[in-house]
Parts: sequence; structure tokens; C-alpha cells
Amino acid sequence: MKLANQDFKRLSSFIYSELGIKLPDSKNTMLESRLAKRLRVLGMSSYSDYCDYVFSDQGQQDELIHLFDVVTTNKTDFFREPTHFDFLTRTALPEIINSNARGGRKKLKVWSAGCSTGEEPYTLGMVLSDYALATRNFGFEILATDISTRVLEMARRAVYARDRIDPIPADVRKKYLLKSRDKKSDLVRICPELRTRVCFGRLNFMDREFGLQEVMDIIFCRNVLIYFDRNTQETLLRKFCRHLLPGGFVFLGHSESIHGYDLPLVQVAPTVYRKAG
Repeated sequence: MKLANQDFKRLSSFIYSELGIKLPDSKNTMLESRLAKRLRVLGMSSYSDYCDYVFSDQGQQDELIHLFDVVTTNKTDFFREPTHFDFLTRTALPEIINSNARGGRKKLKVWSAGCSTGEEPYTLGMVLSDYALATRNFGFEILATDISTRVLEMARRAVYARDRIDPIPADVRKKYLLKSRDKKSDLVRICPELRTRVCFGRLNFMDREFGLQEVMDIIFCRNVLIYFDRNTQETLLRKFCRHLLPGGFVFLGHSESIHGYDLPLVQVAPTVYRKAG
């Protein structure tokens, strides 16, 4: 059973229009293997039947959320690209706190855009909680969003295998992680005080202005832009800028760049940018 080229083109064109994610012909086999489970769940015998279902009224209502879960790639780690968190505490936070552009608002607002299974926003929560302990009158809120309902459920659960927490420093683990009562279990959970600091929500980058009202001090959108073409990348970055206070910071992934884009951002460190004004 193969995903025929014509069915792949129907699906890839639809995925691009809905998610902005471009799937070249070389991704046919990848999409085929990822959709195989959906065919089994739905009891379908061909990818052609699946395509017909996706584009039916019922499929548009019931299946899209599963199709989008299948398409999106979710790779993340705690304290991934650690230099970003060093820059955050040593440079970005002091400069934001002393900025007049914030209009006296008391809480720092941080957005983890493309949060996957939660490692990034919980890392931010650990770093910002530690910073709050040493900084008077410092408060923060973290918004964490993703298109995949599957990974958001995992992120809200906040339960991780022990091998996933290796990048977390030992002293930080003691403060923010809870061991299972079952001594044979290799699972840990983020402590409730930290879980309450992170608000998770589903968001499609293709939505007009993201459906957000908030203006952020800091946006982390790392290793997400690589899945979009250049035009979509620039459109997304412009929308990010409209949701960023003047003087606010954008953190991108190590292989991402804004070179050649017309944006109100100035590079201040490797893959770290600040909004002008």
C-alpha cells in the first residue's frame, strides 16, 4: 500500500495552505509512514480512501487535528542551546527590567512558540524562577503554544523519563522536579509551583495575528522556522514583531537567521534579536 503521488500532492498542498509547512516530493515516504497509523485506527485500506475522508465534511471536522499532529515534528530538550539562557539572565532580563517601554507593567511576559512537549517552557520557568529569587519585585508569565494537541497533552501532564532530564543541573532538579512514589519508576514530574506558571494553548501560526491579544517581552521560537519557506518565515516574523514590545527579544534556533528580511530587529547575540525602538 503506497501513498500515490496525486494523493500526496493533494495532502501536501492542503498542509501548506493550512499550516504553512512545505512538504517537497522527497517527503512522500515520510508522510506515508506517519499516516499508516491513522489508516489502521480508521480501518481504511488505502491512502486514497484517507484523502477522500480528509476532504469530506466529516473529515474536515474530525480528522484535521490528527492529520496536523502527524505532520508536525516535535524535537526538543531541557536547556537546549544553553547559551540562550545565559544571555537571558545576564543581559536580556536586566535590560528589559530597566526599560521604559514596558509602561510600568509588573510581570514579564514570555512566549514559547512551538513548545512541543514542554521542555522549553519549563526550562524557562526554572530559569525565571531562579532569577525571581534573586531579584526584588520580579514576576513572570509564560505562554506556551503548539499546533499539536498530542504534544500539548504531554506538556500539560509534565511527566518525563529520567533520561530526558539529564541536561538539567542537579541543583535545579532538586528544586523543580518530583520523583515518583514508586521507587521502580523512572519518571519525574515538574513541581506544581512551576506548572502553574505556564499556560499551554493550541495555536496555528497561519491564524490571523495568532488570535493573541498579549504583547510579549520575550519570544522563544527556536527550530520552528526551518519548516517554512522564506516568504512564510518573513510573514511569521513580522507577526511576532507586532506581538513584541519595543526593546523586547526574539530567540531563534541555531540554524535560523533573519538575514535578508525587512524586520525591525537587530541582532544582539548569535540567533538572538532585539526589537528596535
